[in-house]
Amino acid sequence: MNAALGLARRGLGRVWPNPAVGCVLVKDGHIIGSGWTGQGGRPHAEIEALKMAANAALGATAYVTLEPCAHEGETPSCARILAEAGVARVIYATPDPDPRTNGKGAKMLAAAGVLAGAGLCEAEARTLNRGFFLKTEAGRPLVALKLAASADGKIAAEENVETYITGTEARAYSHQLRATFDAILVGIGTVLADDPDLTCRLPGLEDASPVRIVMDSTLRIPEKCRLVQSANEVPLWVVTENNKTPAYLNRNGVKTLPVNNIRNIKEAIETIAKNGITRLLVEGGAAINTSFLESGLIDQIYWFEAPKLKIGASGVPAFRGLEISSSADLSGFRVTGRHQLGQDIVEILEKLD
Repeated sequence: MNAALGLARRGLGRVWPNPAVGCVLVKDGHIIGSGWTGQGGRPHAEIEALKMAANAALGATAYVTLEPCAHEGETPSCARILAEAGVARVIYATPDPDPRTNGKGAKMLAAAGVLAGAGLCEAEARTLNRGFFLKTEAGRPLVALKLAASADGKIAAEENVETYITGTEARAYSHQLRATFDAILVGIGTVLADDPDLTCRLPGLEDASPVRIVMDSTLRIPEKCRLVQSANEVPLWVVTENNKTPAYLNRNGVKTLPVNNIRNIKEAIETIAKNGITRLLVEGGAAINTSFLESGLIDQIYWFEAPKLKIGASGVPAFRGLEISSSADLSGFRVTGRHQLGQDIVEILEKLD
């Protein structure tokens, strides 16, 4: 099952709106097939593993990180395909919360004479697909906040001026992190100040860029900005209160997501989830950081710090109106990881239950 979980992780950021699933087929003590969910959610992991195993799947045991699906859609249900392949036993880590499957996959397997059991590495599997579980059970995505700050908690030297805080290693880690999320979100202020690309610019990950999302209440996003100009290559969505989409956005393939109140973070991320996003990375400026933190809807924080850099009182704080200058000042979170990245540090914090 640990091997299946490792395979499943390869799908993070690439399989939405589906979960990232891994499957390993074992027979006579040997792995005869393995697979993970394909780009865009198809094919499913079980199908890939069965394809590798071919006729050897007869009598094998399948280790799957999520209950095999029971519903028929673009492809046959994985529970049915496993049974028809002659698999003798299916061990899955956790039930699928999707009401179309939840428990039905196990019943379908049992009805076909396949032994089915659940619970092996369940906590790890639920953590891996936390975004999918949140979307299915709570109607919202996993939300992670990423920021880069100086030793005195500043994210820029002054307002509307792009400032490079961290070095090469930290920026590479940041791009790798982007590839594991379905979407990356910024505010319109960041777009106007920095004109960012918000893509993955690491060798081998050029096709792993997430959907770019901008919070822009009045649709001020410029036609000539990099995000709009590249929207036909990498999707761009704009969350807005404006119901009249300018022609240049339509022309460039930009998708607008109307909301009643853009300051209502819960409404915004629920709207984003309804469009399939399960994992959302927030990379905004001080205003967006503060809005999301005060909403209580942040699940994870990636705090990058340049410990040798101090900007001073004139710098822009990571959060507005809050006495937070380091990760230690964040209440309601605990540090679960810490990595040295050249001269910089990243701390990973998880929301306390």
